[in-house]
Amino acid sequence: MGVEEILKVILIGIVEGVTEWLPVSSTGHMILLNEWIQLRVSDAFWDMFLVVIQLGAILAVVVIFWKRIFPFSFQKGESFVKKDIMMLWGKILIATTPAALVGIPLEDWMDEHFYNYKAVSVALIVYGIWFLFLERDRERTFPIRKVTDITWKTALGIGLFQILALIPGTSRSGSTIIGGMLLGTSRTAAAQFTFYLAIPVMMGASLLKLLKFGFSFTGPELAVLLLGMAVAFVVSLASIRFLMNYVKNHNFRVFGYYRIVLGLAVLGYFLLA
Repeated sequence: MGVEEILKVILIGIVEGVTEWLPVSSTGHMILLNEWIQLRVSDAFWDMFLVVIQLGAILAVVVIFWKRIFPFSFQKGESFVKKDIMMLWGKILIATTPAALVGIPLEDWMDEHFYNYKAVSVALIVYGIWFLFLERDRERTFPIRKVTDITWKTALGIGLFQILALIPGTSRSGSTIIGGMLLGTSRTAAAQFTFYLAIPVMMGASLLKLLKFGFSFTGPELAVLLLGMAVAFVVSLASIRFLMNYVKNHNFRVFGYYRIVLGLAVLGYFLLA
């Protein structure tokens, strides 16, 4: 790789690390970014790269929340299996199921019909308005304050909202956070559950893309993939911590406005191009 290609990969990793966790749609940003800077790779590799780079972002979740999501203990005097964490993983898997049942068989069809600037722009704007509508009541209270208080029924409901994220531009985190809040989950708990939920979702999506692409990478392709994942990991560490601190004292209105502006910008850019 030349210096120019290295800088492109770093920029892509930064955008992925930021937009994957904030409810602003990583897909919308990637579509714009791909218009301005294009890696010298095949279309098949680029399609795979956009998904597998998320593994770097996922590793950041594992590192930050390790003690809260690792269900086993090796310390003397403690039970080997942490029942509360095992129950949490059961809820995560329940929430993962709806999107998997719908997304796996319809993946190619969804990409063919919705992976375009029009669909992404509309999704950005609609979800931005939805965030503003949801946050219209500044005194709103939420009965579910902590992730451990999320019930099986609520977890399934959040999983159903995640189906909406199959449409590019909606934002996976945006869909699940909105769903969680509508079901009575606090912003902090909804965001944290969204991070946990991303682990099986993104790992599964990445595995499917790798199997479809194959594992016969060239040297430059492997370097691009590893560098992108590494940058996404480092930036995700900061993004996740930022969002968790932000939601403690702020609402999501700013993200609603940002989505609307970005959606209009994407639409305007392609219409005038």
